[in-house]
This record gives sequence, C-alpha cells and structure tokens, in this order.
Amino acid sequence: MDKIKMTTPLVEMDGDEMTRILWKMIKDELLLPYIDLKTEYYDLGLEHRNETNDQVTVDSALATKKYKVAVKCATITPNAARMDEYDLKEMWKSPNGTIRAILDGTVFRAPIVVKGIEPCVKYWKKPITIARHAYGDVYKGSEMKIPGAGKVELVYTAEDGTQTKELVHEFDGPGIVQGMHNLNKSIASFARSCFSYALDTKQDLWFATKDTISKKYDHTFKDIFQEIYDAEFDEKFKEAGIEYFYTLIDDAVARVMKSGGGYIWACKNYDGDVMSDMVSSAFGSLAMMTSVLVSPEGYYEYEAAHGTVQRHYYKHLNGEETSTNSVATIFAWTGALRKRGELDGNQELMDFAGRLEKATIDTIEAGEMTKDLALITTIENPTVLNSEAFIRAVAKRL
Repeated sequence: MDKIKMTTPLVEMDGDEMTRILWKMIKDELLLPYIDLKTEYYDLGLEHRNETNDQVTVDSALATKKYKVAVKCATITPNAARMDEYDLKEMWKSPNGTIRAILDGTVFRAPIVVKGIEPCVKYWKKPITIARHAYGDVYKGSEMKIPGAGKVELVYTAEDGTQTKELVHEFDGPGIVQGMHNLNKSIASFARSCFSYALDTKQDLWFATKDTISKKYDHTFKDIFQEIYDAEFDEKFKEAGIEYFYTLIDDAVARVMKSGGGYIWACKNYDGDVMSDMVSSAFGSLAMMTSVLVSPEGYYEYEAAHGTVQRHYYKHLNGEETSTNSVATIFAWTGALRKRGELDGNQELMDFAGRLEKATIDTIEAGEMTKDLALITTIENPTVLNSEAFIRAVAKRL
C-alpha cells in the first residue's frame, strides 16, 4: 500500500515520562505504517530542556509560526522535587506557558464523548468546551519569599520616569508575594478567538471571572470582552441564534453543574487549567480531553489536556504492566494531521485522521479499553487492556 504523502512538515514536540513512551507507540503502530510522516522534531523532554537552557522550547514555538501546525506530547513543569530528581540548573517555567506566550492564542479543550462512558454529572448530555486564555497571569508570574517585616509595593515606572505605586502589603513577619500581569492586546485576541469559535461551532459562549473582588484586573477582562462583542459580534450572534453572556465564576460553576452542556465556557488562564480538568474528569477521564491552541494569526498546536502520567512511568521503569489511556494523545495527532491536510489541501490526510479517530472510539465502544475507563464504563464485562495492547487494538481496527 502506498503511504499517504505530506507536503509540509508538522512541528513535533516530544515530551516526558509515560506520555513519551505512548508517543513512540502511537507513531510506530498507528501513523508510520500509513503516512510518509514529515515532522520537524523538537525534544521537549526535561533533560533536553535543561541542556539547552530551555531554548528548545522557544525554538519549537518559533517553528510553529513557520509551519503553522504543531503536535505536542505532555511535558513536566518542574517543582522543587523535580529539581533534585533531574539535577536541573533552574526550575524551568511551564513549556506550555512559554509556547502560549509566543503564539498568543486561546486553548480550546473539549471532552471526547463515547458510548458507555457516561458523565458523572447526570444532566450533561453534550460536550462542554473550555476556552482557556493562553497568556500571562500566574504562568508568567514573578514570586518572592518575604524574609521578615517590611513593605511590598507594586511600582510602575513610565517612560518619562514618573512612578505610580500601589501598596501590596505591610508585612509584620515572613510571607510570600506574587506579581502577575496581562496585556490588553492578548485579552482582545482571546475575546475575538472565543467569539469566532462560538460562531464557527454555533454554540453559546459564557465568560466568567471574579470582577467583584478583582475590580481592576478581572474587570478589565470583562470590559474588553463586552466592548469587542458590542462592536463586532452582537449582530452576528443574533443572526446565528446563539448567545454571549458574562457571569461571575461562582455563578458559572453552579450553572455548569445544572446545565445540559453544548456550549463554550471561556475562562482566564488558571481557571481554564483547573476547570478543563474538572470537566474532562467528570465526562469520564482526564485522558479523554482534546486540547488545541489557536492563535489569531492562524497557528495551531494540538496536545492532550493531561500530564505526563508520572506514577505509570515509574511502574513502567520497574518492568510492571501499565494500563495508560492514550486516547487524548492519539487525538492530538489526528487533530494536527487533519489541520495539516486542511491547510495543504490534502484530503487523504484529513480522511486518515477521521478513520483513526473512528477506530479509537469503536475500540472503546466494542468493550476494549484501558483500566481507567473500565472502572467507570456502563458496558458489561469490558476487556481491560494494557497500554500497548490498547494501541494495538486500535491499529487492528484501523
């Protein structure tokens, strides 16, 4: 059989731990037998990021600007324990945060819905898409440990040298402080991405922050969204028969739990990080959530919404069998291949992506699945497969 040809490479960002093991299995079993796969490869494994002083992460994001489509494996964002474990030069920042800052896009995360895996929330009938702002806040924050009594201030120095100060806190003993920022330009890009995506998918759009407490920071998000909606999208939404509304994040959480799904919930960076995990877990599994970063300039970066599955990786290193769910990582590849095909006018590549997704879903709906799904499925007597056996079961159907 002739392999499907690619004219333009994908940017391939390899990652860490168990997802790195799955990454290779997916390529070997599901992609390379059928596609003449062209990628520009970047190793974002923590050891290589450390060797290159994280320059490899920046290079991979710049390559995404060049080729427009990237696919990314899950990566470690190191904490103090990882510093010792990997003998790091410094506590490198989140690779996703770095890539998002360079591409300035919005992350859209949606659950992969299959029959037999019913949502924990009984009212949910349709997928809930989380739109996560992809710049700033705590992910680009500066932090400091305060050793003792003293004053912490925010200081803005204008270009002409004049200063504006705002007291953060008068410390009477040790403590901690964090400074974070955002940009009006990035918030506006986030808003336009959300409104455009809602129109494309014909879904209502919700946006929620904590503007009653954060009267300047969060309120700016609220104001920019409303200004752009009123000026550019009000009539389009009415014509499409969809709705945009703003609410407090507290109210949004309550509404989500009682809703039937089928809408986009736009969140600030941290809120989107947490809420997408909540939504994906409630729909079945963290490993059943797609994630795509979409920038206003037309760059796309596909990945799974979950982490590196550290616990399974240590089991794997010890020679123990693992049953790690690879569905979201498979869908990261299919999303990227479909978009590559779309941009290049390569229908064969687009069709292949659809067939691989169908093979994956059909495998689960036939009762063959990893342990995380077997524990929650309504399918009787499911067959529990290990990590590699599940990918091979998909390959057989494909």
